[in-house]
Amino acid sequence: MFHFRSVWIARFLISLGLFAAAALTGIAGTASAQDRRQNAPGDFDYYVLSLSWSPSFCEEASERGNGRRSQAQCGERPFSFVVHGLWPQYEHGFPEYCQRPPPRLDRNIMSSMLDLMPAPGLIFNEWDKHGTCSGMGPRAYFETIRKARAAVKIPPEYLELSEPKTVPPAEIEDAFIKANPGLSASAIAVTCDRTRLSEVRICMSKDLQFQPCDEIDRRACRRDQVVMPPMRGG
Repeated sequence: MFHFRSVWIARFLISLGLFAAAALTGIAGTASAQDRRQNAPGDFDYYVLSLSWSPSFCEEASERGNGRRSQAQCGERPFSFVVHGLWPQYEHGFPEYCQRPPPRLDRNIMSSMLDLMPAPGLIFNEWDKHGTCSGMGPRAYFETIRKARAAVKIPPEYLELSEPKTVPPAEIEDAFIKANPGLSASAIAVTCDRTRLSEVRICMSKDLQFQPCDEIDRRACRRDQVVMPPMRGG
């Protein structure tokens, strides 16, 4: 009886091991399929145009002791909303670093974007992390960023903010919706840190039309109010 039970237990453990191996193979196959999509430049569903409130970024950089690194953006020029990036997105999740090593970004292209993205390091990083997933070369990708930014009008009350402003995130969304015909509440999200406005994120189709994006909207700031620090200089 003892021998029979031992044999049965041994067979059970072997079968359990085979089942676990099969399960792991299935999981690996699923992950591999996802990885193949993530590593396929141009294979994504829509864009997020991320507009950073520059005064908030500069205050945070100063608090963290990163003032020197952010000097290009945080000098005396009065930046308001600047482009953080144009990010390819899936309906769930997003691709990143789709080419390793990434094609080298020409410094002339970088310099041409400083009016919209006033930090060389940011431009290089956005190309490496997001631009390589666009399916476009560097010049075409940054031209698309410029077109996406031109398609969005900044509400006039945020163009020359000289005093701190405390405002509900919903009010910021409403101001952008009012200024941009066709933009709906389901296609825009405001993000924040503990107290300050961080970014306004606007979802756009591949042909740069406003489109809903539930996942981005779910990650929006949930605070009742956020602070908009005033613009620098100017």
